[in-house]
Amino acid sequence: MATNTPTSPPSKALVFVRRTGSTILLWGLLAVTFASMRTWAYLGLIAVLAVLGTLEFFQMAGRAGVRCFGRFGLLVAALYCAVLHAGLTGTCPPWPGWELAAIVVVLCGAFILQLREPLRGVETFTGVMATVGGFVYVAVLFNFTAKLLFLLPEWREGAGEVTTPGAFILLWLLAVTKFSDMGAYLTGSLIGRHKMIPEVSPGKTWEGFAGGLAFSQLAACGLYALFPQHLTVLGGWPHVVLLGGLLGVLAVIGDLAESVVKRALNAKDSGRMLPGIGGALDLIDSICFTAPVLYYYLLWISPAAA
Repeated sequence: MATNTPTSPPSKALVFVRRTGSTILLWGLLAVTFASMRTWAYLGLIAVLAVLGTLEFFQMAGRAGVRCFGRFGLLVAALYCAVLHAGLTGTCPPWPGWELAAIVVVLCGAFILQLREPLRGVETFTGVMATVGGFVYVAVLFNFTAKLLFLLPEWREGAGEVTTPGAFILLWLLAVTKFSDMGAYLTGSLIGRHKMIPEVSPGKTWEGFAGGLAFSQLAACGLYALFPQHLTVLGGWPHVVLLGGLLGVLAVIGDLAESVVKRALNAKDSGRMLPGIGGALDLIDSICFTAPVLYYYLLWISPAAA
């Protein structure tokens, strides 16, 4: 009689090889998208990742027994991307307050759908809030990357079919955020000894955290030194250094935030799309925290955007 033997987890070396391969593939895809200099390519990639990340969130919730309205939340997420991107590119008139309106739609819609279901105590409350939270956490926060592309009026006017002037600031954001992730992983794997929050993420160490901050500064300052004429909106070196540190910290917090969600839902990864990394949500979790902060920093604080 055949018996099921538990499979041992992959070795650190194998995980490193898989993660490295996925990282190279992703940076290659990003390079092709950036080289195309086409607005539809940037927004298309953002929309795909936002929808996939939202789908994975609701799938994790469903597998954990959280009875939320995932199909409804996913539908609104897709419509949110379509309407927001159309407004940004001028395909349709921009609707002021669209983000808040979309959140209201999800909240009201989740309660309306709940009226058709029997009450299940705290599970009812959890399901409604998970529907709203999943939409805001992934679709709304990650789409700040799209809003960064059209932050300034001259960027919106110059963002035609072929070029998007805001692409450089988006590239800078992605580099700073993902270099923080890579630096934390590499440094933690090599010399990590002191655990940060083992009950949330056993692999995170304080040494890795320091390495992540160093790598984020390397990306922030390196890209600014290479493309100062394309990154004038950052406002100069003091802002670059400050943002490099701030976004490096937020990248770690964003990664830990998803770890909290996965631990609560008893999920190892959000998906299996990327060997060594996980799913789309595992890929964009840190960006969901860094993109909104960079957007509002440039909008409210940076002297170049004022």
